Amino acid sequence: MSAAATASIARIIARELNVEEKQVSATIDLIGEGATVPFIARYRKERTGGLDDTQLRHLAVRLTYLTDLHARRDTILKSIREQGKLTPALEKQIHAAETKVALEDLYAPFKPKRRTKATIAREAGLAPLAEQLLANPNLTPAEIAANFVSKKTGITSPEEALEGARHIIVETLSETPEIVGAVREKMWTEGKVKSTVAKGKAEEGAKFSDYFDFDQPIEQLPSHRLLALLRGEKEGVLKLNLDIPHTKDRPHPAVAVVMSKAGFARKGRAADAWLAETAEAAWKARLAPACTNDLFARVKERADGEAIRVFSTNMKALLLAAPAGPKTVIGIDPGIRTGCKVAVVDATGKVLETATVYPHEPKRDWAGALTTLARLAKKHKAELVSVGNGTASRQTDKLVAELSAKMPELGLTRVMVSEAGASVYSASELAAKEFPDLDVSLRGAVSIARRLQDPLAELVKIEPKAIGVGQYQHDVDQSALSHSLDAVVEDCVNAVGVDVNTASAPLLSRVSGLNETLASNIVAFRNENGAFKSRAALKKVPRMGPKAFEQSAGFLRIREAKNPLDASAVHPEAYEVVERISEKTGRELKSLIGDKPFLSKLKARDFADARFGEPTVKDILKELEKPGRDPRPEFKTATFKDGVETLSDLKPGMMLEGVVTNVTAFGAFVDIGVHQDGLVHISELSDTFVKDPHTVVRAGQVVKVRVKEVDAARKRIALSMKSESAAEPRGFAGGRL
Repeated sequence: MSAAATASIARIIARELNVEEKQVSATIDLIGEGATVPFIARYRKERTGGLDDTQLRHLAVRLTYLTDLHARRDTILKSIREQGKLTPALEKQIHAAETKVALEDLYAPFKPKRRTKATIAREAGLAPLAEQLLANPNLTPAEIAANFVSKKTGITSPEEALEGARHIIVETLSETPEIVGAVREKMWTEGKVKSTVAKGKAEEGAKFSDYFDFDQPIEQLPSHRLLALLRGEKEGVLKLNLDIPHTKDRPHPAVAVVMSKAGFARKGRAADAWLAETAEAAWKARLAPACTNDLFARVKERADGEAIRVFSTNMKALLLAAPAGPKTVIGIDPGIRTGCKVAVVDATGKVLETATVYPHEPKRDWAGALTTLARLAKKHKAELVSVGNGTASRQTDKLVAELSAKMPELGLTRVMVSEAGASVYSASELAAKEFPDLDVSLRGAVSIARRLQDPLAELVKIEPKAIGVGQYQHDVDQSALSHSLDAVVEDCVNAVGVDVNTASAPLLSRVSGLNETLASNIVAFRNENGAFKSRAALKKVPRMGPKAFEQSAGFLRIREAKNPLDASAVHPEAYEVVERISEKTGRELKSLIGDKPFLSKLKARDFADARFGEPTVKDILKELEKPGRDPRPEFKTATFKDGVETLSDLKPGMMLEGVVTNVTAFGAFVDIGVHQDGLVHISELSDTFVKDPHTVVRAGQVVKVRVKEVDAARKRIALSMKSESAAEPRGFAGGRL
């Protein structure tokens, strides 16, 4: 890409982010050099002017889009130039287009197309007739068309000639960018999406009953509602239509736009009525379907963006959930017919022992299950019991509760955890390599135990989409979703940092600058040579070149290293700054670390130089206060209410504790221990107005809720987090899914 094109892209992104162009240009250069977003955000603040990770992610996404746009622009210019139709004015318009839609509108008249009715009409010599009628509405269509009747061209009547001319004008109108754009925007600002139930589908499509007779302006359709409508259409339950409200006794509003932009008018001239009919034909035959598709694509793209944002935000909350830490854990994957799978893992996640117990029908052996769990807890000195929240989870949780009550000396703490994705991991190639001799069903119990110790380390082994914390995740652009979720995982892993001597290959592969091959090489080198003693030793790993080391070193931690900075987020390239601080203050490095009162008095500018400016030095001083700090919150557990295990146990007014499992644009879903998440509608999240649920709750958060209403038939639970004094009896109102 040329320097001019890069500069143009930088200008556009700088305008969108409201930052200086030089900041964007510097970031584009860094990305071009192979730098990752986490690395740039953390270690290159001087070059980017302090752009944060959110700005950098937006920049990276827009850079890809605008680069693709530039490539498409070059292709279009080449095509039109080869046709000999590229004028200076058109070239200027093409260069000014900032969206793919605008670019394709300009290209439409020149795009090679299949043989159309308009093409056939032109071949029959009817283009002059179309041109004459457009140029002079005073001409009488039938009279002027008679001049084009000819055996040679096959035109046998004035009516046939006029039909051909109409095809030409319709195609011209539908490919004129100004007309297409104006009609599209008219439909966007005034159009309504209407849905009705398909004949005979009311009963089987009952879950879409809110949309059996529904309409809303397309511009106002929220993400979750549009995706629900599209899913209903896909399943054959709903029929969707987009149109501008109008009465039959007046011209369609879109047709009026076509006439205005084309210069048509009803002034009583001979050709006016014919041209008006042609404008209507252009709307019905070409513009209506094309603009409908375009607008549904536009609103779908917007809905996808919102849904992906929600999914990514939830994913981040799950990945950065509080870790229980290095404790021995008993993981239980509940089951009924096949029993409950049990796995004990030590503080490092190593599997110590597995078992299968049958506390439930049809093979109920409650006493035997208690005996087995007690033996495992006592033998391995377990501290936590992690119970998956799937089928039979509450009954299994009751089993563990009884064990704790009968044997308090065991000191067990039971925790219900999400088992989302555990089965996907169990059957994966990665799990097979990790536990070749372990039954697939038992691998799930191991995952459930480990995700309590460190959610981030365990969840990175699972395809993000399989964890299921989004809204309509299978209906959105899967490529965009994967890209966004991969970015979230990368940001989370690098925000926390990774212990290079204990991390798995999947976790290491998410570190800035590393990939699956390098991660595997690190693990293999560690297994063969023992634990890494310093960051510098990483350079001995096969294929760990200077660039990979630069990008990854600051995010890799080496505990108990000779140089304490190797366990911190201070990058090796900046160790000299710490040495400078030590020298100028007369304090030894080890005594500096953790001395917050002393470090807080130091001024970053006193230790900055041409290479490491104040932003970097400030980060270093902050890191020295608490080296290797974990940004994740303190570990907390939710306590489900005894006796509340099914929907029938719920009563309006009940106060319960639960865990947020999913946050959407319209509210939050909360697991309250009855195998069916309840919905706290956005209007019930707080006593005050809430615009975005993510500002109030996050996935994995422990919350207290009040039961408002239970609809057993539809398996819906309405919950509230409002104080009782602020609550109003709204039930499911406004909770349209």
